[in-house]
Amino acid sequence: MKTTGSVLSAASTVSTASRTPTVSVVVCAYTLDRWEYLQAAIGSLLAQNHPADEIILVVDHCQALYERASAAMPEVRVVPSTGSCGLSGARNTGVALAHGDVVAFLDDDAAAEPDWTCRLLAPYDDPQVIGVGGRVLPQWSTRRPLWFPPEFDWVVGCSYSGLPERTAPVRNFIGANMSFRRTELLAVGGFLDALSRVGIRGTFGKCDDTELCLRLAAGRPGVVLLYEPGAQVRHRVPESRTSWSYFRSRCYVEGLCKAVVAWYRGSGPALASERAYLLSAVPQALARSLRRPGQPGALRSAAALSAGVSAAGIGYLAGRVRPLGARTFFRREQAAEEWLGEIRS
Repeated sequence: MKTTGSVLSAASTVSTASRTPTVSVVVCAYTLDRWEYLQAAIGSLLAQNHPADEIILVVDHCQALYERASAAMPEVRVVPSTGSCGLSGARNTGVALAHGDVVAFLDDDAAAEPDWTCRLLAPYDDPQVIGVGGRVLPQWSTRRPLWFPPEFDWVVGCSYSGLPERTAPVRNFIGANMSFRRTELLAVGGFLDALSRVGIRGTFGKCDDTELCLRLAAGRPGVVLLYEPGAQVRHRVPESRTSWSYFRSRCYVEGLCKAVVAWYRGSGPALASERAYLLSAVPQALARSLRRPGQPGALRSAAALSAGVSAAGIGYLAGRVRPLGARTFFRREQAAEEWLGEIRS
């Protein structure tokens, strides 16, 4: 995608030539089990060098969490989700309530670096930029498994080897660390519920952020979704997500989700990044592992690369042969349109 020099130069410092956009940060949470993580997430936002204009904590259908957060976090606007159960419904609630020029999203189990908001806001000096996403670093609760390839860090919701190392346009962001102009989110109707975690196979699948980015950029060659690796957050990875079974299941369901996105948005844009990833990052990682068979975990890492690609491919084929939740997908799209009409009126 063609971009301008001002997009790339704006990434390092906040321009003083124009007004810095206001920012609303939305954090979505659904369980008391991650209370300690949530406190760390909110604490990292309160400690920003450039304070957010508002922090909105959306509680996804958990009354106990809502009551506890309301009492313990007076600096935060705590609200219950008014959408359907799931991350998309909670995010849409936050978007509807936000007042900032930019709406940023941080996961409830992630902590932002002190310059996070500065880094995210700087590129918005360029009007072509409609969204900015940052790097998500894994914070392992135990230690990184020797066999776990960095090219598959997306399995645990983190940035992976193969993403740009410098500021660059991308197709989509990782949901734990992303932001958009609020007017753009409202114009397209926000997130679609069908690809939220509460939906396809219940626990793993989520491509609502990918689908949103595709929808934002569809038919608009001049707009830019910018990846700024300097805008960093640290995402906690519990021990339960370091198992071989989780790895395979998550890869399989990612394939299912990509099949739904491709079925709805077309396989061209929906799979463009995946093609480049499979042709470059994965073969390079596989060759690196096979060249060092004596290195601890090298052969198991090669096996994980092959198994992960295979599981995702099988999931994708299964989803294409028997499209998942097509009618549900369209019903929820209609609900999103109704939501957009309500917040516009």
